[in-house]
Amino acid sequence: MPDTQPSLSPLNILLASPRGFCAGVVRAIDIVERALELYGAPVYVRHEIVHNRHVVDKLRRKGAIFVEELSDVPAGARTVFSAHGVARSVQEDAKARGLPVLDATCPLVTKVHVQGRRYARSGRTLVLIGHAGHAEVVGTMGQIDAPIHLVSTPEDVAALALDTATPIAYVTQTTLSVDDTRGVIMALKERFDDVVGPDIADICYATQNRQTAVRDLARASDVLIVVGAQNSSNSRRLREIGEEMGVPSYLIDDGDGVRPEWFEHAASVGITAGASAPDELVESVIAALASIRDVKVSQLDGVVENMTFSLPSPLRRPRAQAVA
Repeated sequence: MPDTQPSLSPLNILLASPRGFCAGVVRAIDIVERALELYGAPVYVRHEIVHNRHVVDKLRRKGAIFVEELSDVPAGARTVFSAHGVARSVQEDAKARGLPVLDATCPLVTKVHVQGRRYARSGRTLVLIGHAGHAEVVGTMGQIDAPIHLVSTPEDVAALALDTATPIAYVTQTTLSVDDTRGVIMALKERFDDVVGPDIADICYATQNRQTAVRDLARASDVLIVVGAQNSSNSRRLREIGEEMGVPSYLIDDGDGVRPEWFEHAASVGITAGASAPDELVESVIAALASIRDVKVSQLDGVVENMTFSLPSPLRRPRAQAVA
């Protein structure tokens, strides 16, 4: 008897725009690759250059050696600080040991450091909105020579052992958006009489753009896939936004994470990627979906990003000068 079960219609794949690499991540990866090209292997990188194992493994194959602590770097070895930034104590340790350092800290993270120091010098009590233990938060708290109160929720604000008349200034982890921080900022302004903080324009453009794009994507999708690492704060947040909008949402590293049962009753699937996930991983997810079912791929309209950050000056020199 012939099989009369109707075939499934093609799965509509909708790609978020923008998605994937931001300018800070592009710069950090370029710093490691350029250093390897100019100076040769090995180049030592303190912590993951960005939170994505595929990126890290690719750089490792080219000759980068990733270490957790500066003490693991041999004397005189070329050293790169990750995009998340480091504490001043790490910078001072590297200087004391005479390590030639290339700093891949995202310029937007550096901007937070500068803002925080300025607020502290003005006599304000500094509040950092962010997640405890995140590499960027650890670096920021170690960059400012003043007490810092770390909060991540309005409840944390309520628990601060500070008088309501205390002049407050806040800065934020860059992988949090305006939407992520709005409730905490409101709690600060409700509790304290004098509160200042960065303008909305100073919030990381990439975080905000990707969260806005994923909301548009979720409205048009039956299932949402976020491509990114489990330890990537901005990638986890993209998945959470999809869930908050009532769409089954999954965070996966690459196409190997795709599960056919997620799409049994879906007509459309939205795909986005965290700021440290290369587009080749998105392509691997599309290929995995195409192995399950016919697909049609389209991209939603979104913000066009043209931000770029320059490399450190030693990496802009010709090879002969750099080695010398």
